[in-house]
Amino acid sequence: MKTFKYNTGSGTSEISIGKKIRIPKLPASGGIYVFDTNMEKYLSDINRENSVILPSGEEFKNLESITRILDKAQELNLGRDSLFVGIGGGVITDMTAFAASIYMRGAKLCLLPTSLLAMVDAAVGGKTGIDYGGYKNSAGTFYPADQVLICTDFLKTLPAKEFYCGLGEVLKTAMLYDKKLLSLMEDKADIIKGFCERTGTTPETSCPEEENEILLFLVSHCVMAKCNIVEKDLKESGLRMELNLGHTFAHALESFAGLGELSHGEAVAWGLGRALELGVNLGITDKNYRNKIFSILKIYNWTESPMHPAAKKSGETVGISDADIPEKLLEAMYHDKKKRKGEIRFVLQKKACSTVIRKVEDREVLKVLSDQKN
Repeated sequence: MKTFKYNTGSGTSEISIGKKIRIPKLPASGGIYVFDTNMEKYLSDINRENSVILPSGEEFKNLESITRILDKAQELNLGRDSLFVGIGGGVITDMTAFAASIYMRGAKLCLLPTSLLAMVDAAVGGKTGIDYGGYKNSAGTFYPADQVLICTDFLKTLPAKEFYCGLGEVLKTAMLYDKKLLSLMEDKADIIKGFCERTGTTPETSCPEEENEILLFLVSHCVMAKCNIVEKDLKESGLRMELNLGHTFAHALESFAGLGELSHGEAVAWGLGRALELGVNLGITDKNYRNKIFSILKIYNWTESPMHPAAKKSGETVGISDADIPEKLLEAMYHDKKKRKGEIRFVLQKKACSTVIRKVEDREVLKVLSDQKN
């Protein structure tokens, strides 16, 4: 068991990482469990009287789901000293944390992330929220959990697509902060992909010890990196903006394609490629570094091309030509919550662990979305 702590400014958030699953008991002051229909079969011991079971999927990351959580909390007569426990992927952890942050102006919070994406990113760092107005995570708060319990045995239950989703965020973290993690994703790709092929089982399924060690390495190194950044900049006023590498592109793609049509991690992986291509065009990113990351994208079968298939499919559905899709993606970027004074700022890299944030002209962004050349 590994434990990390970081200062949130108003207290401490504790993150524990291990293999075995531990479901916390509710305190004497009461509490509520929140999970979705996908997790329900793994949580038979949890009292349904104290539970909210939500439909599964990004399309349910909305105000209606938050209302259900708050209604149940009031029905149970919970107070500010009661505990909200979110068990699930990033959608559930984001929504549980959001509900806890606004209930009685802030209830106690524990998160048990069950997907790789939630373990390495969503459940760590205090960002909460829902999708609103058709745009990704456009309503939310900063509210770090008092405790995050990460149990890697949950990863065995994931469909392969969901595991790959988390790997997109792992790659982003490796590019930003951890050359050893970047090398592991490249050198141990066969083992990581082999684990993906055997997911979708039960938490009790046995795995080779090397796989277990690699999973713990992936998760713990991402958590350490994120804790270090969040402690210095909880509310994304400066340094934490680096964590948005690839995300301005990714969120625009998710919004245009239709929220839930493709996984967040898949969109991030595509966005990482676009950010590197933009950096090369601007003379910022080393071409050899760009080529190295593109080879990793190819290893994990992530889209490298400027036109993501999900964008093309969405364009065909609504009658938008391929030539007009880049403009639509740029339009979505201007709805992104990370813009400042009406300007979009992009996270770019010179090379691994060397990052800059720049305002970029629209025409340069359009080039990497339409494969235009300088």
